[in-house]
Amino acid sequence: MSTENSPSQAGLPSKVWIVILAGCIISLVGFGARSSFGLFLEPMTTDNGWTRQTFGLALAIQNLMWGIGVPIAGMLADKYGARKILMGGALVYAFGIWGMANAETGNAFHVFAGFITGLGVAFTAFSLALAVIAKAVGPENRSMALGIGAAAGSAGQVVFSPFAQALISAYGWHSALLVLATSVLAIIPAALLLPRARSEAAQLAAKAEQTFSQAMHEAFSHKGYVLLTIGFFVCGFHVAFITVHFPAYVTDLGLSPQTGAVAISLVGLCNIFGAYMSGAVGQRYSKKSSLALIYFMRAVAITCLLLAPKTQFTIYAFAIAMGFLWLSTVPLTTGIVGQVFGPRFMATLFGIVFFSHQLGSFSGVWLGGWLYDKTGSYDPIWWAGVALGLLAALIHIPIDERPLPRLLASARKSPA
Repeated sequence: MSTENSPSQAGLPSKVWIVILAGCIISLVGFGARSSFGLFLEPMTTDNGWTRQTFGLALAIQNLMWGIGVPIAGMLADKYGARKILMGGALVYAFGIWGMANAETGNAFHVFAGFITGLGVAFTAFSLALAVIAKAVGPENRSMALGIGAAAGSAGQVVFSPFAQALISAYGWHSALLVLATSVLAIIPAALLLPRARSEAAQLAAKAEQTFSQAMHEAFSHKGYVLLTIGFFVCGFHVAFITVHFPAYVTDLGLSPQTGAVAISLVGLCNIFGAYMSGAVGQRYSKKSSLALIYFMRAVAITCLLLAPKTQFTIYAFAIAMGFLWLSTVPLTTGIVGQVFGPRFMATLFGIVFFSHQLGSFSGVWLGGWLYDKTGSYDPIWWAGVALGLLAALIHIPIDERPLPRLLASARKSPA
């Protein structure tokens, strides 16, 4: 059953396409750079004499800080506009990666890779770019536009994973990190293409419609929002664990590091199509049902990986399957938030949902390293991912994704 109007047949204005393009660049660079960090696990732990838990804890802290920072960044972006937030975040992001390259102890690595880079990622998050895109387009094109933005993040994974692996192979991990630090500064000129902060009069008019506290009370009183927040924990658990630990898992199987890099790149390549298709499907059909199916299929894909022979073909097949299911959750989850509550506080509301995602990311990354160090195997964390995938599929079924009555009333008052 359709949950939104059909996409408009009219073309979008050029200024809207500029916003979409800028948002895509921000998503590509910001998400792409951090998606390559798992490739540094083996060379950095070997050269520095660290355990995988040391590296895993740093990236777990990064994911946690990302989750804590996104709602704060969203609140600031909703109030002051996203441009300054994104530009400042890019500088922090670059500084954090520079510090990763030069950290000489595990504690220093935790500070730079975890706390500083995590905040930089939060304040350049693709969720901020998606919120800007959502506000720039009407509801008739919103889900599709969000799919394009999410697909751009996947394109970053396709570009940065082999790029980072090539740099590591040719120049070493230290130089590779310095190049990544420089590359994230490309977010700054892209942010300059976004709309400026709204005027004080426009902010007062929007505040008269609904205050921040009213929006928060409304969201947390909505059962569907709470379930969506809980379910997104599982997405973070899957994605972060695979991003950080999958390359090492592949080499543990006796396969080459290039196989792991290609697999991560395949995830990103297939997710370009998966994220775009997710946005298209969400424009026409139930978003909650689509999310339930995605989580169920993730559980199936992980089960097949564990039961199949561990060959290069198996690794690539899993990467392709998971790629189509990767960020395909993002346009649907973001779309439900915008569809139910409207775009006014979308960056904040999705930021809170995303915090749950990052709690899942912290759990997946840290438990992956801890269980591996304890058992010498990643199998326990894989099976946990299967169970959580099935649970998430069930959680999304009772979500009410219909727009709130106040949105319907406002639409009736608006001129056609």
